[in-house]
Amino acid sequence: MEIVDLYDIDRILTGETMERGSKVPIDRYRMVIHICIFNSEGKMLIQQRTETKDSWAGMWDVSVGGSSQTGDSSRQAAHRELLEELGLNVDFDRIRPAITVNFKEGFDDYYIINMDPELEALRLQPEEVQRVRWADMEDVFALIDSGEFIPYQKPLIELLFAGGGRRTDGALMRQRPEWTY
Repeated sequence: MEIVDLYDIDRILTGETMERGSKVPIDRYRMVIHICIFNSEGKMLIQQRTETKDSWAGMWDVSVGGSSQTGDSSRQAAHRELLEELGLNVDFDRIRPAITVNFKEGFDDYYIINMDPELEALRLQPEEVQRVRWADMEDVFALIDSGEFIPYQKPLIELLFAGGGRRTDGALMRQRPEWTY
């Protein structure tokens, strides 16, 4: 049984908790994280969820995803989920979410990491992940269209690929300038 923290509309901890999978109370929200790993070719590491998962069983998904647990910050949840699901130990101290998407019951932080792990070296969590592979944006779109990928909105997938360091046409993007205010 996993216990998750609840937040108010301003993403401030309320001190309340709930059991994961329970109905989120009205005017309360939970935190979910996703990590998208992009390699030097601009492809995203995708995972196929196990057939025994309660939701989206057997479907393809972005590199890593999961709920935060009680006491987790977003970065702590990202570190824990990446280590659990793929066996990758990445320091999130200086990484922040590239995108936050609000949904009815909460908010979803998307982290983007550029790295080239060898697929054979990953330690897949057998209760969560049955397979991984590299995919370009067109591969992900084809899997969404065929019903084999969790049905993310395609503009979100485009945004993730753009944030992964490459334009949607595959060309390398220039680094964004640092903005000052």
